[in-house]
Amino acid sequence: MKPEDRIKGLISTSDVVTGPETDSRILGDALEHLGELRQKKTPSAPPEPNIWRIIMKSRITKLAAAAVVMIACVIGLSLWRTTGSGIALADVLARIEKVNAYRYQWFRTGEDPNKPYSFLRRATALSSQEYGTKTTMEELDPNGGWSTFQEGYRSPDNKTAIVIWPKQKKYRRIEFDDGTAERMWEVSSNDPRTFLKRILACKYESMGRATIDGIEVEGFQTTDPNFFYFYIGDRQIGDVNQIDVKVWVDAKTRLPVRYDYMGDKRNRTHFVMQDFQWDVPVDAADFEPVIPDDYTGTVVKLPDVTEETAIQGLKLLVELLGKYPENIFDESATFLRLVEKSETPAAMRLTEEIKGLTDEQINKKLADFLMPIRALGRFYGLLQWDKKDPAYYGKTVTPKDTDKVLLQWKVSDSEYRVIYGDLHAETVTPEKLAELEATLPK
Repeated sequence: MKPEDRIKGLISTSDVVTGPETDSRILGDALEHLGELRQKKTPSAPPEPNIWRIIMKSRITKLAAAAVVMIACVIGLSLWRTTGSGIALADVLARIEKVNAYRYQWFRTGEDPNKPYSFLRRATALSSQEYGTKTTMEELDPNGGWSTFQEGYRSPDNKTAIVIWPKQKKYRRIEFDDGTAERMWEVSSNDPRTFLKRILACKYESMGRATIDGIEVEGFQTTDPNFFYFYIGDRQIGDVNQIDVKVWVDAKTRLPVRYDYMGDKRNRTHFVMQDFQWDVPVDAADFEPVIPDDYTGTVVKLPDVTEETAIQGLKLLVELLGKYPENIFDESATFLRLVEKSETPAAMRLTEEIKGLTDEQINKKLADFLMPIRALGRFYGLLQWDKKDPAYYGKTVTPKDTDKVLLQWKVSDSEYRVIYGDLHAETVTPEKLAELEATLPK
């Protein structure tokens, strides 16, 4: 098989990750629900999405629908509109953050446009302020029944995450830099604290009192698309047009009872967190992964996210593509397609170097080789996270543009950092930045 054909074949299966979108998915399969809190207008409240619209195309779809019916029955939810009790969501968040450890379940179902059936996943998560998190995820098998899809462990103190795939007998250990480790609690949309923080950052309203499984609760709702603007700035993940996010809080304990998200995305996702157990006893052994001897694994050490590593990533992009890409957050498959079409010496050399390698060896080589690009994506994501107002102009700026702004971000009220097309950098005033941006091609 020709090396270039090997790259094509690997595009759909490669483990290579090139941006924060995939990093987040590794840490909780959550990236499909992430976005930057930057959308400027809020659409009118959407009609209530209907999870029963799942089309019965195969046996797994019918099983998924049956499982969703079971979930709904277990929830036992009934609502009536009344005046709220005056519960403040900020106080609810403060209470959660005081809880040492808690356990909960989440469910996700949706339609996959690339498959002839819907999917249904469920997970049990254990979270500890001291030891980190453990998540066991299952999915509905096409032949019926549940099977373990993935196990995940995160330890912010140890700056690591471990993902285990039992079916494939594989695992991956990810070692983080200090900056990412500090944010590990906040990168997963499957975490009740993160979920609540995003609601608080949006326009939301009380839905009044309700009863869930005999518990009196107060509900809160947001349809603000800012909820999923988290990492990638002006580009929405999954083309989210309308969302409906709800949280129900126990009127007595002031702790969450249920979270519910439905989005008008490509896969019509419905996500639920429930069955919370607060202040559960835990010890370190609960968060230690057990990896059998016959499992094969890889270790990925993420580089420090700095301006220098970002410039290295931009330089590698030019070497591989001969230009800057329009978007530095393209997923692995999209980026590899660009490389496969490129005729630069670096791209052709990479194709030559993978001759004779197994698929697993190619995946590992690409993961190491493309690490600077991965660091670039994470660098931009952290700038957004820290509200540094970054902007990237790779669509119009070329490597020969010595006086054109390629990437810029805010350092302080009186200073901006600028990386130019030829990759030299300097600090400028807001007035100077305005002059530079005025010369950019439209």
